[in-house]
Amino acid sequence: MTHSHWLLLALVPLIIAVARAGEPAAAATLAFTAEGKEFRFDTGMLKGTLRPEGRQQGKSLGLQPLIEVGAGTSVANPHGIFSLYRLLSADARYGTAGWDWASEPKLLADGAAEVRWSADKDHPFDMTAVYRWSAANTLDLQVTVKPQQDLKCFELFLASYFNGFPATFAYVRENPDADGKPGFVEVKKGAVVWHTFPRDEKTAAIFADGRWKRPPNPVDWKIMPQLAAPIALRRDAKTGLAVVLMAPVEDCFAISMPFGEEPHRSVYMSLFGRDIKAGESATARARLVIGKDISDEKAAELYKAYVRK
Repeated sequence: MTHSHWLLLALVPLIIAVARAGEPAAAATLAFTAEGKEFRFDTGMLKGTLRPEGRQQGKSLGLQPLIEVGAGTSVANPHGIFSLYRLLSADARYGTAGWDWASEPKLLADGAAEVRWSADKDHPFDMTAVYRWSAANTLDLQVTVKPQQDLKCFELFLASYFNGFPATFAYVRENPDADGKPGFVEVKKGAVVWHTFPRDEKTAAIFADGRWKRPPNPVDWKIMPQLAAPIALRRDAKTGLAVVLMAPVEDCFAISMPFGEEPHRSVYMSLFGRDIKAGESATARARLVIGKDISDEKAAELYKAYVRK
């Protein structure tokens, strides 16, 4: 073999590397990977596990851990993010939480993660959740419920618990800090711990129908100003990170949270909020975005882009 041939062979890896540098990021980076009954992910910006087996034996606790890759920051606290928590109607609370209702996972062909719950004596409905990365910092959730009996004003209380993020905000129609215009109002420490921002007067009444008196852990909610749109923010000044949680207006009838520094560091989205008849299917959506230095204006723009699709 001539010297020129050896030189060409030596340059092949460099030529390939240069060619690949110009390629777009592989779609597989936005796919979950099944490991047992867990789903692992690494989008390049966020990595962690959906439906961790260690603490809940493969039951659906949402995203935990969730790591922001750039800073190596843990975003989720042990209760996870985007977990299907309380399942409520005007007449009943179904089990303690979606966390302890046995489910079956499945990896879909496009890399999304699907979790299915089958009706049983405590849950008179089937439920399916599909988690899908639509961008390296954006997770979409779609939940479908199909009851075996009529459900009166069904509510899925979607829970997210964060590590850090001591400032929390809701997007209201009349922000007292912005001359009554729509904007993000901060939930600060005061005499009340638990705050809920309803879509309108009709949905505010749902919180007084008795569902939140049912054990375990009943809650007295303080009704806050009405939402301009179902958007919540949590911010962490130390890292510059912000999380934005959102849902279409028709799918989310309230957003609830404690004051910012309360130890739960949580945001709850009340999905559905309507009657679902036996044999019918109903679907609700939500989205999570995590990023650096997300202004109020940017959060509103992210929401507009979401609901335009």
